[in-house]
Amino acid sequence: MFKSISRTQAIFFLILTAILWSFGGLLIKIVTWNPIAIAGMRSAIASIFILIYLRRPRLNWTKNQILGALFYAATVILFVYATKKTTAANAILLQYSAPIYVALLGHRILGEKTSRLDWIIIFTVIGGMMLFFFDQFQIGNVLGNIVAILSGVTFALLTIYLRSQKDASPLESVLMGNILTALIAIPFMLTSAPGKGSWLGLILLGLFQIGLAYILYSIAIKYVTALEGSLIPIIEPILNPIWVFLSLGEKPSKWALIGGSIIIVAMILRYLLPALMNKQQKTFQQNQKIPVNPSGK
Repeated sequence: MFKSISRTQAIFFLILTAILWSFGGLLIKIVTWNPIAIAGMRSAIASIFILIYLRRPRLNWTKNQILGALFYAATVILFVYATKKTTAANAILLQYSAPIYVALLGHRILGEKTSRLDWIIIFTVIGGMMLFFFDQFQIGNVLGNIVAILSGVTFALLTIYLRSQKDASPLESVLMGNILTALIAIPFMLTSAPGKGSWLGLILLGLFQIGLAYILYSIAIKYVTALEGSLIPIIEPILNPIWVFLSLGEKPSKWALIGGSIIIVAMILRYLLPALMNKQQKTFQQNQKIPVNPSGK
């Protein structure tokens, strides 16, 4: 396990998390099964993987640990349900309104203030998301859209309650949340079986798209604010069509390219550029140090 990482490494871990999450849509296409059964089996496999990583999980049953687990399970299940009841674009766009809720609730729960620049970045990124899904967004099913909005709220609260355990181990909440998700999905898993060739997709989903991704996320969230923990992974949905394009040759639309570019530029200006400049400045300062002659000559 990582004992300590820098803020720059934490941002890099969040980017890796977003990359791993972004393979979800492509991998789920491999699996032919009930959506909630897929979510349950994915979580069951992830639970085993995380348990092996933790070896001895510290289950202290604190309020923050339990709430983190509950909001994790709620996020996974609500998003799967929303995806089934409304369009995938609606579900993703409405879930990734999470940074707004984090900005509103983070100060009250965690005492983390949101700056004016943060609000500008939030609305710039959400504007980019709306352009990104401009050709796909529809009125859709009202219930599905409401559930998608709720999944955004629960994702925000998940981020906040994982961040609240920055001095402990937030990964235990993820472990408990995955176990709870698997238990809730048992009735759906027992009524049918996955199709031929589906197990490869399920294993990859459990081990990498959820298991490894949330290990990285749980490490990173201890060293960044809750807002950063919800804002940086927003690059996930813009990576999805890239994998589809590379594997199926389906080109993204003009609006998707414009929206995706806005999101990437906003994230670079807010997080990656300052981190890289800070690293270069430290390297420069170290190189400018003049060695001291022990003899004093």
